Amino acid sequence: MSEIITERLQLTSEIRHTFPASHQLYLAFGGCTINVGLNSEELNRVLRQYFKPFIAGPTDPQIVITVHEAGRQLNYSYSVKQPDPGKAKIKEEFCDIDGGRIVHKRLTGMQFIFGQGDNLAVGPCLKNPNQVINFINNRFIEWKLQQGAILGHAAGVQHKGRGLALAGFSGMGKSTLALHLMSKGTSFVSNDRLLVNKSGADLLMAGVAKLPRVNPGTVLNNPDLTVTIPEEERRQFAELPLDQLWMLEHKYDVDIDACFGKNRFIIESPMHGLLILNWNRESTDDFSFRTVSLDERPDLLSAFMKSTGLFYLPYQKDTALDASQDEYLEHLRRITVFEASGPVNFDLAALKCLQFLESGKII
Repeated sequence: MSEIITERLQLTSEIRHTFPASHQLYLAFGGCTINVGLNSEELNRVLRQYFKPFIAGPTDPQIVITVHEAGRQLNYSYSVKQPDPGKAKIKEEFCDIDGGRIVHKRLTGMQFIFGQGDNLAVGPCLKNPNQVINFINNRFIEWKLQQGAILGHAAGVQHKGRGLALAGFSGMGKSTLALHLMSKGTSFVSNDRLLVNKSGADLLMAGVAKLPRVNPGTVLNNPDLTVTIPEEERRQFAELPLDQLWMLEHKYDVDIDACFGKNRFIIESPMHGLLILNWNRESTDDFSFRTVSLDERPDLLSAFMKSTGLFYLPYQKDTALDASQDEYLEHLRRITVFEASGPVNFDLAALKCLQFLESGKII
């Protein structure tokens, strides 16, 4: 049966006709295959390099996306998305149309149209490949949410078939800890987002195909990351005082294959534990790594909970946009939850995490 002609479908059909996508990219994110059609050969090369661990052969996809390099601006009356807490700059605005939604990136001019599984990006894509990458990953996130997953703000690693999520309040270093664990032999599941589903009495977590972005301090303190920063820049960063080094906002993408070898980015894993980082570089307390109950410590839950945001649009209008606190608690009661507090100590935290991954307990 053909889809009812909606404003969203008319718009995406017109853009695809005007800027045909002749290049095809297939990605396999666990059990989900994504077909990305592009009208730019150069952007196709950029995305193939970024997503190289997940390149797949042509097959029937679960998700179809088209990406159009074009000087095309859509004239709609947008509503502003207010910045997240602690931020002032307005970056996004949106408009809900018949059959879907348009998100407009104010700073770059990129526009994203989606709804009912119809997904399109249009604008100066070559200048903004990271926004295209994020859109592809957001389509996967929406697909998992439609299947009943909850969204977690966490990194994830796996070792010997056991998975551990790493959450933390802002700036706590979950990506840094994940990469410390990679240096000790774990596999990488995700950098910043986890989709968590029930599986009988257990949990499964799925990551997002996004390379970890780290600051120079993380690179200088992990020899496996040396190739991430050019040598001259490393020397300049090494001369900075530690407090300045860790406060730098400059970020670098960590190429998992280049730093740790192939087949170490796995996307899907059983989930056996969750560590919440609640430490402080200036703390004078002793380092602590202990089991906690989120029912008794609901203050920690906000470190893991994540709003679905503008890029999630449920297929049914009456579907809840975000899971409740009770739903998060119901999921996370199935696993062991830890809190790391006191002074920041990545080496000790990594040791405890590895003990849990190898034996199911900490010493």
